[in-house]
Amino acid sequence: MNTGLEGKVALVTGGARDVGREIALSLAAEGAAVAINYNSSPKEAEAVADLIRSKGGKAAAYKADVSKLSDVQAMVAQVAADFGRIDVLVNNAGLVLRGRFVDTTPSDWERQIGVGLFGVIHTCHAVAPLMIKQNGGRIINLAGDSARVGENGLAVTAASRGGVLALTKSLARELGRNNITANAVTLGLMNTAHTDASWLEQNRDKILRNYSIRRIGESGDVAPLVTLLASDGGAWVTGQVISVNGGFSMV
Repeated sequence: MNTGLEGKVALVTGGARDVGREIALSLAAEGAAVAINYNSSPKEAEAVADLIRSKGGKAAAYKADVSKLSDVQAMVAQVAADFGRIDVLVNNAGLVLRGRFVDTTPSDWERQIGVGLFGVIHTCHAVAPLMIKQNGGRIINLAGDSARVGENGLAVTAASRGGVLALTKSLARELGRNNITANAVTLGLMNTAHTDASWLEQNRDKILRNYSIRRIGESGDVAPLVTLLASDGGAWVTGQVISVNGGFSMV
């Protein structure tokens, strides 16, 4: 299948590790140049860019705190200057603080919503004008499946993710006339560097009972769908929320 990604430029937020890393590598494997955003993982981001370049691809790492609009605007301007355009935006950066809602604080809320919701708003707002000018683009927003079904200990995170889903559908309606698609990919529990290993081990049996496929997700489970949505094969898919979750939810 010709994905049509050869020569395209993709920006992946939180692209240094785990799910973001696999997405960046998958898009690069299909011929896209990849801008890898990071905030606190410079070595990992540069390693991903080096790996892509070692295979003949184009890539560069860009530091930005997506919760800060000025950071995002500067990053997007630099990516556009370096690569000439942005065709694909993958919003993968996120922040999860697990805990009972009654024990959370305004500081906790601000951090999670700042990255999880405002981070997506910032990048979409900065990139959309470029895509409109190009008359084409793909926006793919990642979120946890708690946005769809709720989850104990993740009330504020789920709220920010729910906002991402609403934003995605609204952008799909607003930007479709400019040949821009916007979709969301929601995830079940993933085995990443951010997963609390001790909590997972203590609760593994209970957790896995919620999954039809009796395992938690791996980073490589997500990249193929994101790559499809970014490709020519996803040209008539927009405004959709698609779960990659091992059967955690079936909404």
